[in-house]
Amino acid sequence: MDEDVDGFLQPHNDALVIYLNVLNFKTKLVLVDPRSSINIVRWRVLDQAKLTGSIVPTTKLLTGFNLASMTTRGEILLRTVAESVTKMAIFEVVDGDMGYNIILGRPWLQEMKVVPSTYHQLLKVSTPEGLKRIRGDQPAAREMNAILVSHNKGKEPVA
Repeated sequence: MDEDVDGFLQPHNDALVIYLNVLNFKTKLVLVDPRSSINIVRWRVLDQAKLTGSIVPTTKLLTGFNLASMTTRGEILLRTVAESVTKMAIFEVVDGDMGYNIILGRPWLQEMKVVPSTYHQLLKVSTPEGLKRIRGDQPAAREMNAILVSHNKGKEPVA
């Protein structure tokens, strides 16, 4: 609905970046990416939470839309809480420069029965108490975009 965009700068093309409670920590810079077929967490986040010992060693080669590759360090099962809905989810662990702390892909979105909207900068979550909203962090999304643009300045554009 139109009132869902109140308080956001328009027009925009910002990614949907949220805060999410993972393992009782409020984690920032969480990218909601319905195009991703997996959930991803950075090694650094697990290291700070002292959970690197819980990682199940596996190696997978992840390839992005630009055909750049990254090898995972393993998998971990993490408890996530969004508006009183708690779900366990498998995350692939990466130790690289991906910018975001966590990427929530289709497995998490479908398990949570979440409806994401980048235009409205929110997720709608069905809870026992009714429909709840998780609003995006537009300033964080814009900061990440500025960093990416700055990082790619002067590089050849991809056709």
